[in-house]
Amino acid sequence: MTRKRQLLTGLLLTSLLPLAGCGALERLSEIGRPPAMTPITDPTRAANYRPMTTPLPKAETTAPDANSLWRPGARAFFKDQRAAQVGDLITVLVNIADTAALQDQSSTGRTGTETLGMPNFFGLEALLPKIITSAISPKNLVSTNSAGTSTGTGAISRTETITLRLAGEVTQVLPNGNLVINASQEMRVNSELRELSVKGIVRPQDIASDNTVTHDRMAEARISYGGRGQITDYQTPRAGQQVLDTVLPF
Repeated sequence: MTRKRQLLTGLLLTSLLPLAGCGALERLSEIGRPPAMTPITDPTRAANYRPMTTPLPKAETTAPDANSLWRPGARAFFKDQRAAQVGDLITVLVNIADTAALQDQSSTGRTGTETLGMPNFFGLEALLPKIITSAISPKNLVSTNSAGTSTGTGAISRTETITLRLAGEVTQVLPNGNLVINASQEMRVNSELRELSVKGIVRPQDIASDNTVTHDRMAEARISYGGRGQITDYQTPRAGQQVLDTVLPF
């Protein structure tokens, strides 16, 4: 009886190993309850966080002028409430409406015919039937025919529309004054968790008076709109199917 229990336990553990590799155990732990939201943390303390580095111009130092109200290098005479330093909040406006249509068609064909004979060769052509076979004719030693046809048709039609308003935080101020922004948001509806993320670099001059900046003013923009939950699981092919689609050559 103990031997059977050990065998069943081994089979159970063996069957669970593929589940651990594809993250299925985490989904199994969420059965009966909605997906857990990620706690709010300092993004600079994340394990995958890396400070942003970009090519910068040479630093210039200017001496302050006595009895002057204008500070050298200042971008405005009066200070406003727009994001300017680490920890300040800023609203990112994402309005993407892209449409792409591409259609290609190609058709090629080739036909070739080659014939090789040796009707006269210093009188030695008469020896060929005796040496090789009597069925050979010196006039038609080699004859080849080839024909090839290729037809290809391709079409791409894509339409993407994304409209977001997302509040983010300045995580880094680069030496040239540009701001590194990290905005993320999670929204849970029933058992589906939506995850929004926007990252990039903006110039302080591109921040509007209402403390907003559009996505087309962001350099190195990284915009992600996805989610996880029951609906996403149904729409995502199983891990085994994804592996087969990757490795099978046919």
